Amino acid sequence: MQAKDLMTPNPACCTPDDEVAEAARLMREFDCGSLPVVESEETMRLIGIVTDRDLAVRGLTEGKDGETKVSEVMSTDPGSCRPDDDIRDVESVMIQRKVRRVPVVDERGRCVGIIAQADLALGKDAVSNREVGRVVEQISVPSGPAIRRGKRARG
Repeated sequence: MQAKDLMTPNPACCTPDDEVAEAARLMREFDCGSLPVVESEETMRLIGIVTDRDLAVRGLTEGKDGETKVSEVMSTDPGSCRPDDDIRDVESVMIQRKVRRVPVVDERGRCVGIIAQADLALGKDAVSNREVGRVVEQISVPSGPAIRRGKRARG
């Protein structure tokens, strides 16, 4: 199975100059936890990603308000895949980058879709339940000092 078989096509996107309040509104409207950040609405060239966690951790906890630009809280250089990539390649991006969503870009770097961890689980015949479990487990392993006194840190 290929990425194009599971991806959500034409996802909601934002630009680095959009305000975080607009990004949050789009997440609510489209019931999603992340938005690909594109260079402009004209080019749709992927340059980053912003998540609901970014809005909270890089925004609110640092005293930023809704007028803050997305560029101040987004992650740059997101892992991505191509529409014709095998779904195992998408899993590898998720595991290596410890992300739950992977933008899909065409040959010109334009964002044409997105694949969420849930898409792997819901995709008929995409991967086995065991494989989905492995991906979830690998993504969820803390990568830094998230373990405190034998317990996972809140957050």
